[in-house]
Order: sequence, then structure tokens, then C-alpha cells
Amino acid sequence: MILRLIVQRLALAVGTLVVVSAIVFFFTSVLPGDIAERVLGRESSPEQRQIFRDQLNLDQPVWERYGVWLGDVLQGDLGRSLVNNETVTATIGDAAKNTLFLSIFAFALYVPVTLILATVAALRRGKLIDSLISMVTLVGLSLPEFVLGSVLIFVFAVHLEVAPALSIVNPGDDLVTRLHATVLPAVTLMVAMAVYAIRMLRDNLIEVLGSEYVRMATLKGVPRWRVVLRHALPNAAGPALNVTALNLTYLIGGVVVVESVFSYPGLGKALIDAISVRDVPVVEATALLAAAVYILANLLADVLTIMLNPRLRTP
Repeated sequence: MILRLIVQRLALAVGTLVVVSAIVFFFTSVLPGDIAERVLGRESSPEQRQIFRDQLNLDQPVWERYGVWLGDVLQGDLGRSLVNNETVTATIGDAAKNTLFLSIFAFALYVPVTLILATVAALRRGKLIDSLISMVTLVGLSLPEFVLGSVLIFVFAVHLEVAPALSIVNPGDDLVTRLHATVLPAVTLMVAMAVYAIRMLRDNLIEVLGSEYVRMATLKGVPRWRVVLRHALPNAAGPALNVTALNLTYLIGGVVVVESVFSYPGLGKALIDAISVRDVPVVEATALLAAAVYILANLLADVLTIMLNPRLRTP
């Protein structure tokens, strides 16, 4: 069953990526403005701009340029940036590594915070701690990322001076330096992800803890912690895993706001710069990366849900 699911999803993923690439290519190409003028500057002559367009085949119809680009991608060539003529891989390579590091850091915080707070809230349903966790998650849900990031900067960077306001990293920085520089954006991302998952996992846990098989395990004398970890959590984690899959996509492709607030040199900043000058190959590569992560994350969530819940493995 799992193998069939993986094959079906991967086949669907190929078609999805083609559709996404076509949509992004078309709408990026038809954005207003002249890419030649944006790259060469307003002081450039019409002749220079025309030479630039001829060299990059920008005067060809959009669908022809997309066909050429797609053919190159199928051969493993993502193309070159229209701005600096470097390969797309080299253009976004460092930015992708920075975003990946930030994403791993935020996800490492997200998992234990979500599991602990959701479990405590479910076990203490209706108590003071449950009300406090519920209030905190509601506040987190209502705060946009740029507001939360600004609050963290004011408290921890300006007032307490325990973290930097700007997350500036360099290729040669060691792990401790990177962790210190990225702690505030990582916490911002963690909160933005965790508030949804905590509420969903709490509600699912409350429902599962009231089920008959959990009550039977309790009556048999199974320790409470074992009932929660072995029986309740695996069966309640399915919807939360789907939320986590969406959060993984947000981590890779949707950190534009957070990276802008903290001036972090990741994919978000690279995407904004590429869109501003209509650098289609760079925008395409970033969009396809986000789409691929979204598809793989959802596939992984479905597989883990089936593996954690034996009832879903029955044909």
C-alpha cells in the first residue's frame, strides 16, 4: 500500500512541477517593465538594450522560451541568471544553504515545543495551564510574522541585548556563531508554525484519550506516560503531521517576510531580488524548489501517518 502510494504521488508530482513551472514562467515574463532597462540601467542606450534582448532571446514568444528552458531543465541545466550570467545553482546556492540552516534550526525547536505543549494541554484539559497555553497560541495565531519578529527584536536585541537584531551570517562562521545570529528568526518561524500544530494536536489527543482502547490500556494498569506515548500520540499525530508538512513548505519557500525583517541572506531575499528584475531562471528555480519540498513533505506526512496508525494499513 505504501509503495503504491509513493509511486502514485511521484507520478503526480512530475505533472504538478510542470504546471507550476509554466505558470511561474508565464506570469514572471509578463510582469510590467523592461528587464533590459532594469539590468543595464536607465542610462543604457536603446541599442544596448536590444543587444541584451537578442542575446537572451527575450523577444521570442513566451511559450517558445519556456520550451527551451524546460528542455534544458530536463537535461539538468537550470540555466543562467539574466542579471549576472552566472549559473542559477551558483546564484542561489549560498542563499539556499542559509535558508536550509534556518529551517533546520526552526524545525528542531518546533518539534519538542509542539509535542510538549500539546500533550500538557491535553492532559490538563480545563486547568490553568491549558488555558495559558490556549491563550498563548491564540496570540501567536493573531500576530503576523513581521510583528512577532519586531517584538522579539525589541525585547531580546534592544532591551535585553542577548541576541543580534540583524541575522548576518558569513560562509566561514562556525556553528555557535550561526546559531546565535539566527536564534530570533528561528524562534519567529517556530512560533508561526507551532501555534497551529499545538491546537490541532491538543484537540486530537483529547479525543484519543477518551477512546475505548486507551481506557482499556489504563484499566490494565499500563503507566500513564506509556499510554500517552505508545497509544495516544501515534493515533493523534496524523492531522498534525499534515500541518507539519505545510509548515515544511513554509520553512523552505515562505520565509520571505522573516528573512526581510532580520536581513537574513536566504532564499526569501534572493527571490525578492530576482522578481524585482524579472530574472526568470532564478524565480523558476526558487518556485520549483518550494513546490518540490511541498510535494515531498506531504508524501512523507502521509507515509508516516499510515505507519503510525495500524488501522490505516489495512486494505
